[in-house]
Amino acid sequence: MKYVLLICTEGPIEASGAELDPTAWVEETGRRGVRLFGNRLRPAEDATTVRVRDGEVLLTDGPFAETKEQMGGFDVIECRDLDEAIEVASRHPMARFGMIEVRPFWTQ
Repeated sequence: MKYVLLICTEGPIEASGAELDPTAWVEETGRRGVRLFGNRLRPAEDATTVRVRDGEVLLTDGPFAETKEQMGGFDVIECRDLDEAIEVASRHPMARFGMIEVRPFWTQ
């Protein structure tokens, strides 16, 4: 089953670059064959929100909602079940300083 890991923070993180470096996690999940792809995202202030209302395209700079949590990146993984996906997410360095939302892909 495929899952997306949404890598989120709640503001500034007090950790060293080494503590936040996902290289070892990326290498391990690659060796295990569970990580399909992923990437960091630009800050929320660089986002553009798109809505269509009454046929008109409405654009807003930045995120739609003001929240503490901001998505900083994502990874797509393929695991045998939710338990394995949680185990993989718990090993990501950001799990110690932010949070990882594990969300399954929609399947028919």
